[in-house]
Formats: sequence, structure tokens, C-alpha cells
Amino acid sequence: MINTDIFISGGGVAGLTTAAAFGAAGFSVVIADPMQPITDNTTNGADLRTTAFLQPAREFLIAAGLWDRLAPFATPLQIMRIVDAGGADPTPRVTRDFDAANISELPFGWNLSNWLLRREIVARLADLPNIDFRPGVGFATLLTRTNEARVTLTDGTRITAKLVIAADGRNSPVRQAAGITAKTTRYGQKAVTFAVTHDAPHNNVSTEIHRSGGPFTLVPLPDHDGRPCSAVVWMDDGPEANRLAALPEPDFNAQATLRSGGTYGPLTLASRRMVWPIISQIAARMAGERVALVAESAHVVPPIGAQGLNMSLSDVACLLDLAQANRDTLGSADMLAKYHRARHPDIRLRVAGVGLLNRASQAENPLLRDIRAKGIETFYGIAPLRKTLMKLGLGARG
Repeated sequence: MINTDIFISGGGVAGLTTAAAFGAAGFSVVIADPMQPITDNTTNGADLRTTAFLQPAREFLIAAGLWDRLAPFATPLQIMRIVDAGGADPTPRVTRDFDAANISELPFGWNLSNWLLRREIVARLADLPNIDFRPGVGFATLLTRTNEARVTLTDGTRITAKLVIAADGRNSPVRQAAGITAKTTRYGQKAVTFAVTHDAPHNNVSTEIHRSGGPFTLVPLPDHDGRPCSAVVWMDDGPEANRLAALPEPDFNAQATLRSGGTYGPLTLASRRMVWPIISQIAARMAGERVALVAESAHVVPPIGAQGLNMSLSDVACLLDLAQANRDTLGSADMLAKYHRARHPDIRLRVAGVGLLNRASQAENPLLRDIRAKGIETFYGIAPLRKTLMKLGLGARG
């Protein structure tokens, strides 16, 4: 039997970051994931998506001992460009730039590849003697009591913990074992994710181009083979996304360039293509007896506005603050009730808000497309509203 302060189920970016944060704060941690982490971009199954860490995440990553490792590979996001291209052709009709300089001396955030995040965070965990990372071993069963939780892993290992943290994805087995339900909204969309090179420099501008079917987002990356490079998330109706992902490379490059409205000139694939289903999901509660939900076990949103992982880090930061303030009663009902009250209202608002933005981006009706374009102009044109929206996007509460 292993005794620990905290057991974490899930070794994705969110779970690994959670382990680093709690380990740096002095808690003993066991973290398990059924898959070995893939820490390069060539192995089959590597996560080729990218994650944009917004400003508030930086201080959290510094405290976790991660920022110094990540900063050399991070591409700043200085401007968020919103484009409406909802007319008869994909030519941009409305373009507005939201510049971080209007609200801060720092950029909005920094973009990093997910496989690289795993590599650097796993290396950080190896430096922390109070973290026991068990890749290749999954969660099996959970039994909770008022004073502890008992976990069994798939290899038969038994663990007692004061707090179990579910960071094991949208189909979280820990959430299910804790009897917490989740409401799922499906949009009939999928996202094709990939990287491209292009002729024009991105100048640290993240560009979100809205058109029927969903947004096409280009996020800055470091140069690739001496050429400017961007990560792309291309959302569209499910069958169309599957068709695009199966196109021969020259045809796909042509389609992507057309859909981008020629933003950076011709686009050329610089990675494999991956396809992901688009949903919204929210758990009925953030916690159960001796169990806390973070990240996609608690909430899932479409990839718009870099909200997903940044909401997740807000979960972890809140939970860590409560854990540090309640070390003698770690994982108690009172502590977890405070966690639910602190996070669930904000999550409900953000899941609903991103869902509405996605519906607006999907709109095919010409009148609705015109309303979407007018909305972008209106929000941008009122300076106090523009600044408020930028701060809300970074995680402020208003």
C-alpha cells in the first residue's frame, strides 16, 4: 500500500502540470496514466496540437518551476486578429486587431507544441523527489471514505490518498467512479489540426477567420526549416473535416490557402493532419467525496479564444490555493465545497459563452453572417468594451 497526499489520474498536459504544481508546493504526489508520454513529434500518436498559455498562466508556471523550461520554445501572441469571411467567397469582409499592448506590457500569451510541453514537464517531474510518476499504468477502482480515498491501479498497486484529482479527460473514469454526471453538447463539427509554413511572417499575430462551418485559426510557431510557421485549427462540419483530412497534400494545401483568405500567402503542410471531434461538456459538480475534477474531466469547450487549457490551469491554481490553506484538512468536504463554489459558476459562463461563439461562427444564414460581422465591428469600436473583452479573455472576471 502506497500512502500519498494526492493521487492524480491522467498524464496529459493538464495532469502533468497539476503534478508539477502540487509537487513544487511540497505535497507528495502519485500520478498515473495508461499511456506512455510521447515527447517528440515524429513518433506515431504524437500530439501535434499546440497550446496557447495566456498571461495568467505564466505566474502559475513560474511557481511550478516550469516557465524557465518552456520559455525558450514559446512563441509570443501579441495580437489577436479576428476576421469575418462569411460572404460568397472566403475573402475577409471585416478584420479587427486586438493588441495586448492596449491592456498590458506582456503579450496575450505564448504558444507551444503539446508534445514539447510533455517533454519538458516530464523532465521537471523527474527533478521532484516527492512525485511518483507511473506511465503505462491506469486508474482501475476508487473507494472513498470521509477521511481518505483508496485507489487501485491497473497493475494491482493500491494507494491511499487524502485527495484524488481527476485530470483524465472528457470521458474521465475517476469522474464516473465518483458518480458525477456531465452534460455534453455536440455541434456536428470536427477540427483538423496541423502545422503549415508560409511566405509572409506571422509577426506574432494569432488570426481567427470565421466562416460557415467554424473558424480557421492560425497561431504563431517558431520558424520551420527557415520559413515562417503557424499551427492551424480548422473547424468544419464533420463529414467535410474528414474529407479535407483525406485530401492529397497538394489539394489540401490549396484548400487551406483558400480558406485562410490568403492571410500569409500559400500554405504548405509541415506536419501530419489530425482530426478531433468538437463538443462542449460540463460536469454537474467539480468535486465529490475526496475527489476534485480539473481540466477536461470537468469542462470541454471548442478551441476558440485559447480558453480550454487556461480554464484548466485556473482549476488547478484554485485547488492548489485551497490545498495550501487547508494542509491539515486536505481533501475534506469543506475544502472541496469551496472549490466547487469558486470554479463552477465561472466555468458555466465560459462554456456557454464559447458555445455561443461557436454557433455564431457556424452560421450559414446570410442574415446571421451579417450580424456576426457587425458584432465584431461593434465590439472593437467601443474602446472600453474592447478592453473589457480582452481582459475577460485572459481570465478576468470582469
